[in-house]
Amino acid sequence: MALVLTLISGIAWTVVYIEAIRLGFRDRTYAIPVAALGLNFAWESIYAIHEISLGITAQSVINVAWALADAVIVYTFFRFGRDELPKFVTPAMFVSWGILIFVASYAVQLLFILQFGYEWAQGYSAFLQNALMSGLFIAMFAARGGMRGQSLTIAVAKWLGTLAPTIQYGVIDGTPLILGLGIICCVFDVIYIWLLMRAKAEPSWVAKAAA
Repeated sequence: MALVLTLISGIAWTVVYIEAIRLGFRDRTYAIPVAALGLNFAWESIYAIHEISLGITAQSVINVAWALADAVIVYTFFRFGRDELPKFVTPAMFVSWGILIFVASYAVQLLFILQFGYEWAQGYSAFLQNALMSGLFIAMFAARGGMRGQSLTIAVAKWLGTLAPTIQYGVIDGTPLILGLGIICCVFDVIYIWLLMRAKAEPSWVAKAAA
């Protein structure tokens, strides 16, 4: 059962990253909120190296694939992200800000490891940043006034990719913190799916709501 849920999560999140790369280049933007992107990239690169050092497993291979995909999404952020900001933000300010976000993301992940050790830090940090990402996707939809750089494929795959480990670690393994954070993710993800479905069915809806 654990392997099945790991594979569901791995495939679903891989779909998220592939679609985010496609949309990033198509719409000339980044398709994952940058704070969540920084934490994800730091998490995946740190734990990919750690787990491979212990041996090749399904999760270690998945983490490597995720880190490589996220690296491309990071590129789309630095390539196109400046256009998402006000004019007073110069290219130098934007790059400096972006670097600071990624450095801070690595610091946060390392602090989790220092506090909880690799085993527990891996799950706690993953679900906390996932809850952050779920909320930030909704904020990104509102800030962009629609579906630019977003899609139902990302929304549904993210929901499934988080639901599977929530069942494994929150329900089967009985970890209350992970279960609670997983439920929060699920609620936000369902709201985000509804927003995208509504916007897709009625493209003028977001504009009307903003008027």
